[in-house]
Amino acid sequence: MCGIVGYLGNLNPKDVIISGLKKLEYRGYDSAGLAILHNGETKLIRALGKLKSLEEKITSEQFNGHIGIGHTRWATHGVPSERNAHPHKVRGISLVHNGIIENYLDIKEELVKQGAKINSDTDSELVAHLIANEVEITKDLKKAVENILDKLKGAFSIVVMWEKNPNELIAFKDGPPLVVGLGKSENFVASDVQALISYTNQFIYLNDREVVQLSQEKVRLFSSQGVAIERKPIVLNWSPELVEKQGFSHFMLKEIYEQPRAVAMAMEPHILNHRVVLKNVGFHEKDLHHLDQIDPLKDWETTQKEFSKIERIFIIACGTSFYAGQIGKYLIENLSQIPVETDIASEFRYRQPIIPKNSLVLTISQSGETADTLAAIRLAKEKGALTLSLCNVKNSSIDREAHGHLYMNAGPEIGVASTKAFTTTLVVLNLLAITFGKVKKLISEEQELTLVQELLSIPSKMEVVLSYDKYFQTAAENLKKFKGFLFMGRGVSYPIAMEGALKLKELAYLHAEGYAAGEMKHGPLALIDERMAIVMIVPHDANFEKTVSNLEEAKARGGQIITLGSGENERLKSISLTYLPVPKAEWNLNPILYVVPMQLMAFHLACILGYDVDQPRNLAKSVTVE
Repeated sequence: MCGIVGYLGNLNPKDVIISGLKKLEYRGYDSAGLAILHNGETKLIRALGKLKSLEEKITSEQFNGHIGIGHTRWATHGVPSERNAHPHKVRGISLVHNGIIENYLDIKEELVKQGAKINSDTDSELVAHLIANEVEITKDLKKAVENILDKLKGAFSIVVMWEKNPNELIAFKDGPPLVVGLGKSENFVASDVQALISYTNQFIYLNDREVVQLSQEKVRLFSSQGVAIERKPIVLNWSPELVEKQGFSHFMLKEIYEQPRAVAMAMEPHILNHRVVLKNVGFHEKDLHHLDQIDPLKDWETTQKEFSKIERIFIIACGTSFYAGQIGKYLIENLSQIPVETDIASEFRYRQPIIPKNSLVLTISQSGETADTLAAIRLAKEKGALTLSLCNVKNSSIDREAHGHLYMNAGPEIGVASTKAFTTTLVVLNLLAITFGKVKKLISEEQELTLVQELLSIPSKMEVVLSYDKYFQTAAENLKKFKGFLFMGRGVSYPIAMEGALKLKELAYLHAEGYAAGEMKHGPLALIDERMAIVMIVPHDANFEKTVSNLEEAKARGGQIITLGSGENERLKSISLTYLPVPKAEWNLNPILYVVPMQLMAFHLACILGYDVDQPRNLAKSVTVE
């Protein structure tokens, strides 16, 4: 959730830190700060609110140092305030921290007994006290960090510097991500590569309980016991322009419009001569860094062999990714007849799941760092299941933990409310379902050819949907007067209804619920009157007539109907306040098309109401703690 940037080099640390933190604003935060060594002492400046407040405070400040750390904080322990903002400074130790220290009360009690003066309400400051105590004994910052690691329980990524060693940063983690950026006579550390991509394209990702020691000229990696680790850097070919708005008013709108290309990029590696051939899944390759060099034929043979053993599939995810997983259940069960269970990651491990032999656990996470999903994949591995990750960020924690790997290939997604990561996930789930259907010999070559051709047509159909944007904007204008919203659909449209409701809640802060349309008589019908907007998803599929019947029921109770249907449909137009046409597609691909109007309506309504679309209140892009 929070953002971390650290720098050692010949540039002005203030400029590097502020630039990096701006790239991390998408995560959500309530305060910000930086600490830079200046004339042998730490200059610490913090501010409540957005980075603009911090920038105003440092405008007239002079910094002549070459090392510093910065942070954007999302409040967990202690209210949002300047005194609770990071960095924290204790006896020459300055520290920034993402995550939660679960045993902070025990640590605080012990520190108070020792006479420590605690200046904030945070768990983070306590870690600075522990390190300060140790470094007074060891006179070695790395050794001090190694000595306190076992005292910390929870999820944390931490960067620390010491006034008495102005040429060193120490960083360590257990849970939330940390990445080191490598430069020439300069080095960086951050919670996300997006903070550093303007400065370098070479990165080292830290694994849990690893410690990294940075100087201007060298980066050294160690285990928690101090054993040196060799790891080659990864070259990431993102350009800085990929994370800019490129002329759009908001990152989210840019990302909505990027979806046709993103969807094409998601399927491109896995389609060969109009056949599905999943590429670089890597079940037989233990080193994730070598996935791009493996033998594609051997990899594909291994994937088919592993999939042929699968008798049950569990799809584990959170939020938008969970709704994508529910669509995946429809796709895989229909095309392969393999039973699929879907679980919210935060519930999965606490329900004591029964995972039979020959099960596959598929985890979906845009960031690849979602704490609950990471815990779920670890539990699945303990129980002997084959695990497969579907992420947007290569070398993220979940990606590294899984046996096999698939990627959304959506490119950077800055807006907190997910858009292109969702649609690219649906593409990969279609490819996965087709693969299982082939392996189980339920899809013929002719059927596969048809499915692939339909899939290849989706980007152009998405372009058509986007060309209707002004109609979706008009529909959004009509929505602002309603007290509540019911999104409804059947079959694969049901999860899309839930995703549509989620987008409205996330962006416009309005009460909205997604329902299976057949459940209307079991409660939601009582809510419907002339002040209730009903968004009905009615593609011309096997559920069309039943869904129209549900729509008629809602209209009869006074509900104000906004309908999305296949092409021009006079019947739906006649019973709708607003009818929005969507290009015709096969049932398995309709979700990719129908979610785009949901995104656009939520976006426009939030803009009309004057809300921050890219950074909705109380939300963060990457949820790295439970």
